[in-house]
Amino acid sequence: MDLSDRTVLIVGGTSGIGRELARRFAAAGSTVAVGGRSAQALREQTGEGIGAFEVDVTDAASVARARDAVLARYPGLDTVVTMSGVMLLEDLRDPAHFEAARTTIDTNLVGTVRIIDAFTPHLLRRGAGTFVTVTSGIAFLPFPPMPTYAASKAAVHAYSEALRAQLDGSGVGVVELVPPAVAAAGQEKVNPNALPLGDFADEVMRLLAQNPTPDEILVERVLQHRWAERDGTYAELVARRSQALSMLPGRQG
Repeated sequence: MDLSDRTVLIVGGTSGIGRELARRFAAAGSTVAVGGRSAQALREQTGEGIGAFEVDVTDAASVARARDAVLARYPGLDTVVTMSGVMLLEDLRDPAHFEAARTTIDTNLVGTVRIIDAFTPHLLRRGAGTFVTVTSGIAFLPFPPMPTYAASKAAVHAYSEALRAQLDGSGVGVVELVPPAVAAAGQEKVNPNALPLGDFADEVMRLLAQNPTPDEILVERVLQHRWAERDGTYAELVARRSQALSMLPGRQG
């Protein structure tokens, strides 16, 4: 992927990984826009020369308005990155967890589908372009305190695979970015071993710049998650990660 001459929209690009990738694409020479809910973050990014659009991926009308506004300003849009997401703790012994589960699925999975659906007709008309979906190492190696997060990201992986197959031959590619724990958006508090954001972004941009671009963008730190089943380490690693259940209220001590 030529990173120097693209027109990129990053939905979920107002914080953390998304915001850093927006800066990296812009620094590489691409035209960049972001979508998100934080008015303050959107104003800040406008000041950095990045287009900013308000969008709530859980609201179909909001997604449609954002799509129309983005395409009116950037008719040459060729790359759509969809990475809006929430990470919520859930104790599955407590039925009250359901609201967290519903929020997670509506944002992480259904929100991804809404964004893809909104921009698929445009990219197909162009006959060229790229969707970048964002999953997680947790899609392949669950983190038990966040069960629906893991399920939603596994679903986005499967959806990405199906989308790639359906768009084959159209000129529109599908790339899946699979982050490990990255020291952004509070991840360093959950995992002190989280990969520094700058190091993660360096590696991601190098992988994206490959020709051809890999179907999955896998930084070195996430390989043990992605291939745990293949490598026979899955059960051991899930058991180790289950120790984190002590994070849940009522399970401490």
